[in-house]
Amino acid sequence: MEINDDKVDEAVLALLWLTLHDGRRAWKGHDWDVLSRLHQKGLILDPVGKAKSVVLTNDGLRRSEELFKALFTNAPKP
Repeated sequence: MEINDDKVDEAVLALLWLTLHDGRRAWKGHDWDVLSRLHQKGLILDPVGKAKSVVLTNDGLRRSEELFKALFTNAPKP
């Protein structure tokens, strides 16, 4: 099975929005390779360190909310 890393990255970024606290921090209990890719894409600050959370960039915060809504919410009923 071939894994689409971009789709995995999007799902993890959406889940980071679910665990937001202190404005733009999110728990980093996700795969290190994914967190590294999100950092390389400029969506989170460097995840390496003792902190149990990561900081989302402005773009990461905006994109994580968009993805969370697209992936995990029901469309409003007319």
